[in-house]
Amino acid sequence: MSQKISQTASSSEVPYFLRYKKKDLSGYQRICRLDTQKPLRILYVVGTSLKANLDRSAPPSSKFFSVKCTANVQYSISPVPLETSSLTPIPLTESSALLISMDTASEHENDSKLSVQYYGEKKDVLGTAILHLTAVEISLDVDADRDGVVEKNNPKKGSWKWGPDGHGAILLVNCDSEKTYWKKPDNKDTSISRVSDLKDMSVMVLRTKGPAKLPEGYKLTMHISQGDAESVRVFRSRSADKLYNVFVKDFPLVLSSEVLSKEVPYLGGVAEMNFHVEGLRFPDKDFDGLISINLSLLEPISAGVPETPIFTDKVVFRVAPWIMTPNTLRPVEVFVCSTSDNYQFLKGMRNLVMMSGYKLNICHEYENRGDRWMQDELEIGYIDSPHQRFPVVLDSPRDGDLADFPYDKLLGPDFGYVTRVVLDEQVSSLDSFGNLEVSPPVTVNGKKYPLGRIIIGVAFPTATKGRNMTKVVQDFLWAQKVQEPIALFSDWLCVGHVDEFMTFVPAPDRKGFRLLLASPDAAYKLFRGLQQSGQGKATLFDGRPVFLSTVLDEILNDKNLQEENNYVQSCIDWNRDVLKRELGLEDEDIIDLPILFKLVKEDDEHRAVAYYPDMVNMIVLGKNLGIPKPFGPKVNGRCALETKMCSLMEGLGLSCTFIDDFASYHELLGEVHCGSNVRREPFEFKWWNLEM
Repeated sequence: MSQKISQTASSSEVPYFLRYKKKDLSGYQRICRLDTQKPLRILYVVGTSLKANLDRSAPPSSKFFSVKCTANVQYSISPVPLETSSLTPIPLTESSALLISMDTASEHENDSKLSVQYYGEKKDVLGTAILHLTAVEISLDVDADRDGVVEKNNPKKGSWKWGPDGHGAILLVNCDSEKTYWKKPDNKDTSISRVSDLKDMSVMVLRTKGPAKLPEGYKLTMHISQGDAESVRVFRSRSADKLYNVFVKDFPLVLSSEVLSKEVPYLGGVAEMNFHVEGLRFPDKDFDGLISINLSLLEPISAGVPETPIFTDKVVFRVAPWIMTPNTLRPVEVFVCSTSDNYQFLKGMRNLVMMSGYKLNICHEYENRGDRWMQDELEIGYIDSPHQRFPVVLDSPRDGDLADFPYDKLLGPDFGYVTRVVLDEQVSSLDSFGNLEVSPPVTVNGKKYPLGRIIIGVAFPTATKGRNMTKVVQDFLWAQKVQEPIALFSDWLCVGHVDEFMTFVPAPDRKGFRLLLASPDAAYKLFRGLQQSGQGKATLFDGRPVFLSTVLDEILNDKNLQEENNYVQSCIDWNRDVLKRELGLEDEDIIDLPILFKLVKEDDEHRAVAYYPDMVNMIVLGKNLGIPKPFGPKVNGRCALETKMCSLMEGLGLSCTFIDDFASYHELLGEVHCGSNVRREPFEFKWWNLEM
């Protein structure tokens, strides 16, 4: 009987005992008024429920009620009534309530109906409340499952969770430039300059289903908070047909820092409207990277009275972090400077890069104006999302004569730019990015760092004065979260960069890499062994100016130099312990390179510089290493330092190429790594799969 009526009663009213369903209506719920004086027209959003307090709207002296509705309306009564016949009204109590829902969207306005009839003590009819219902489906959708597709109404779209089983959409900072002339980062432009720019944005889809238009006075608005407004912009596609969206005018701005809320069209029928969401800034000390975008359905009350929200949908994005790339990742492109005096260096670099099979990008002197320190000016990382990724250069605050190179030469289509402006701090040598490195992936005490850990150099923890990397840069690095930084003590060096005493090279075993550390102890051990074998008269700096020539015996007999290097070794040993602890390393993961230092006086402080070219300050191109030529003591016609270096590296399957940087870099307190930079392929591991 009930099944037959349910199938045929699409336009008739059915008593409650046939329409009653035990249905979960615990989702989004809003209060619904009933009125026995006049019929009410209600707009209902599929997936929500309406709750009507029956006693509140009942005429005085009401004791009973009954409910009827059309077939596409469901309801439940609370508290659940006792079994009763179809002819028996239900007792009315102060807590009597009606939960109303609909499963499908309406084809026409007011095409569904529900009525509540009230009765007195003697079952006489006291009044009838009528609801005319229009149902719509509304969902604001994003790629919450991170597969590159915007799925429909993902239940987890309004929150963000890390990990392979996590959820939440991802947003890129739109920091590249589609323009090649008069360019600026796209996130500095309040309009879309090229349709190609859309690929750097995240798609957000408004899906609706319902009658041709909303009931009069109802409207949809999209809105963001004031706090998020500085971090995001939203554009809309005018046409649902992508074939017609070929002009920038087809993508008007919807939300920005100046427009926090805006009405968006309701298209009617079954419709989708695409929005393009643009990230404006990276996570930082004052921004956790999370952004919420809301869509609300507003209901009119009366003329002159503000509308009230009756339904809100929310999506959450996390802005993709800037990620550094370690030496173990495959190189793509090498950057060096050409100057009037670095011919030998440039020749060596050309040969190394050509042999390795990568691209060499030379910044000529008219561009670098004599500033040769390519590593110090910039660090090339990348940003990544399920739909797009591209390299992003982080421009250091050092701002030498290479200051314009990252912006003028690197910023472009699919090559982003970011910097941190120092306002109230004094920039020191420690702000150059030879003082910014990153480890390969490691596991430390069971915690995995699949993207490695950033390494910076600072002053000694107990120092009352000293140089540090500026706070704004450190805050930026910490805020990226995915490569938790490690602070080393580097202020003991004259230049103060971590790349002067450490680097990483790939290895076929153990953790997949080795940490290379400069070691005066290893140098003295090597030199004393040579002395004992009768090589005490071997000369260092052969081929360099005569006044630099030094005999091995003289070095080993120099007590002051020995004491200075004992100090240097203690500084490196401090950092060795920090790196072992923070990277989960054992002594077998570390190789000591024979390198001596000397102390020089600068600003009333004694700090260290390399005594001969600092071999740890190398460039790593796959299995090929570009190492500063050390000009060490010659034994049997070959530099003993080169021989030792080759024996240490060749055991790892690495090839050593020694590059003469003595006059053009070493004597200016830098080496091969300081004078070069490498863009590398991104990690295969996706940062959003990190376990936090």
